[in-house]
Amino acid sequence: MDAKPKPQILEHLSKSLTVTIYDTKWIPSSARFVALGSHARNTGCLQIYELDGQELKLLKDVEKKDAFKVGTFGASSIVERRLASGNFVGQLQIWDLENTNAPVFEAQAHASIINAMDGCGGQAKGYGAPELVTCGRDGCVRVWDVRQPDAPVAAFEPSDPSNIRDCWSVAFGNSYNDEERCVLAGYDNGDVKLFDLRMNKIRWETNVRNGVCGLSFDRKDIEMNKFAVTCLEAQFHVFDARTQHPKKGFASVTEKVAQGSTVWGVHHLPQNREISMVASGDGSLYLYRYHYPDQRKVKDADGSDLGVAGTLELLADRNVSTQPIASFDWSPDKEGLFVSGSFDQCIRVGVVTKLNKV
Repeated sequence: MDAKPKPQILEHLSKSLTVTIYDTKWIPSSARFVALGSHARNTGCLQIYELDGQELKLLKDVEKKDAFKVGTFGASSIVERRLASGNFVGQLQIWDLENTNAPVFEAQAHASIINAMDGCGGQAKGYGAPELVTCGRDGCVRVWDVRQPDAPVAAFEPSDPSNIRDCWSVAFGNSYNDEERCVLAGYDNGDVKLFDLRMNKIRWETNVRNGVCGLSFDRKDIEMNKFAVTCLEAQFHVFDARTQHPKKGFASVTEKVAQGSTVWGVHHLPQNREISMVASGDGSLYLYRYHYPDQRKVKDADGSDLGVAGTLELLADRNVSTQPIASFDWSPDKEGLFVSGSFDQCIRVGVVTKLNKV
C-alpha cells in the first residue's frame, strides 16, 4: 500500500448539452458558473448553472446574435461580478448577469474572432486599473480599460502586414503594484512574447517551436515568479520568471504529456501556485506540482545572474472525455473544485482531493 496520500481527480457532476461550449468560468464567491459557447446555428449561448446537491441546475439560458469564444471575471469587482466576453466577430462585451438584454460595455476589439482574453485589477486584492487583454486572428494584442470603450489603452500589432501570425493565447502578470503590469502572448508559430505595459515594449521573446495553445502566470498580482506555456504536439514548458539573463532570457523546463496530444491549456490552482492542471486534446487532465531547485539563480562566466529551472512531478491524471478539454476553471473559493467543458458537448464539475497534503 502506498503510504503517501496522492491527490485524485474525481468527477462530481456532468451534463450533456445541445450546444458547443468554448469556455467555462466560476462566478466569484458563489456556487454558480457560466458556460459560453455556440448553438448549431452559430448564435451565442450564455448559460448560468448552479450546483444544487446531486444535480446541475440551469438558472439562465441566453441566446445572442454571435457565438461566444471566451470569457473572464478578472477585471470585475467581487461586488459587481460582471462577465467580460469575446465573440467570433471580434466584439469585446461586458455583461451584467442579472440583466443580459444588452452589454454594459461593447467594443470592436478585433477584425475577426477573439481567440483568448484575460482580466486583471478588478478584485480587491489586486493592483492597478481594471483591464482586459484580448488577442485575435488578426495577430493583434490589445489592452482595454473597462472604463473607456472608445479605444484600447495599449496595442501590440504585427510590424509586417504581409506576415501576420494568429495570436492564440494571452495572460496578465507581474501586476504587483499600481504601475507594473505585463502581458504574455503566444502565437501559432511558437512565438512567445512578454510585453511590458509600463514601458510599452517587448521585454522578452522566444520561440517554443510549436503553436502556443495556452499560457498562464502562477499568480497575476505578484512579482513575476513563473509562467507555463502549453503547445501542440504534447509539449508544455514552465519558465522561471524571477531571473532574466541579458542573453539567455528565462530558464525553463519542458515536459511531454503521456498520450502525445495537443495541450490545450494550463491552469494554476488559486490556493497553491505550485500546483497546476494541464488539459489535453485526448480528454485527459494531468495534475502537476512544480519543485523549485536548491538555487534559483547562479552566476554565469560574465558575472550575470542566470535562472535555474525546477522540476515537474505528475501527481495525478484522469481521462474524463473522448474529445479535447477546451476549457477548465478552478473555483476561487473552494480548493480543488473545478468546472470543465469539452467538445463532446458536455460540462463536468469535478474535485481534486488531498490538495492540502501535497
